[in-house]
Amino acid sequence: MQENQTMVTEFILLGFDLGPRIRIVLFGLFSLFYAFTLLGNGVILGLIWLEPRLHTPMYFFLFHLAIVDIAYACNTVPQMLVNLLDPAKPISFAGCMTQTFLFLAFAHTECLLLVVMSYDRFVAICHPLRYSAIMGCSVCIILLISSWTCGSLLALVHMSLILKLPFCGPHEINHFFCEILSVLKLTCGDTRLNLFVIFIASVFVLVGPLFLVLVSYSLILVAILRIQSGEGRRKAFSTCSSHLSVVGLFFGSAIVMYMAPKSHHPEEQQKILFLFYSFFNPTLNPLIYSLRNAEVKGALRRALYIEIHSQLE
Repeated sequence: MQENQTMVTEFILLGFDLGPRIRIVLFGLFSLFYAFTLLGNGVILGLIWLEPRLHTPMYFFLFHLAIVDIAYACNTVPQMLVNLLDPAKPISFAGCMTQTFLFLAFAHTECLLLVVMSYDRFVAICHPLRYSAIMGCSVCIILLISSWTCGSLLALVHMSLILKLPFCGPHEINHFFCEILSVLKLTCGDTRLNLFVIFIASVFVLVGPLFLVLVSYSLILVAILRIQSGEGRRKAFSTCSSHLSVVGLFFGSAIVMYMAPKSHHPEEQQKILFLFYSFFNPTLNPLIYSLRNAEVKGALRRALYIEIHSQLE
């Protein structure tokens, strides 16, 4: 390390280059979306926890997907809201590294959970008579623990490589949170190994899982077309279309960010994509599952009816 280089102890998140009035408007808008994210996913957690009819493997995984979405939003959105009000407020080096680790862990875990959920739907539709035997309690727990463990270990690998690099200035991150690629641009060391590991991890948690999901739903589509009952076919399509909507939003935006060719203005484009990826996806997931899923809507109506009836008494 050169003598005129100093160690970085904090970073400034530049966010979006906007005027004060636009920042205030965005602060209000994003605060509403953040509140809706917490409320929507919280309602799903409450319904699945309280409604015995939703105590099935599919809703077991949906319960943990909602937990990941809440954690996802809580990791990035509060810092973004703070920066909208006070752009010059720094984030400590330790805080930045923690935010990067949590973002990676939650992102990897969500990718793997979506694959597990597609496998659950494959077994339910293609092997309905063996569903209870295949997707038993122990199997669901193993799949869940494996998703969290693999996601956390992959994030730990990224962080161990980042922490070996020297950070010696500048200290301004051109992003609204400590995203790994933006953080790597501030190092004064060789980042080729880091970028290679990021690419390999992207193949492992994006391309590989997306391929498995598409294979699962191709087999599911064939099985659905063989269903004789129109009601059974409609129910199967409704459940699977909800999951495919989430998969398309999540994997589509992630692959564009990490694997698509960069444009002439990659940094601004990446920030907009990350805004959708880490902010709007957790907000949209509860809407997709509640509006497209008859069982969730039924559980919500029953919960509201019980609440209203208890108040009237």
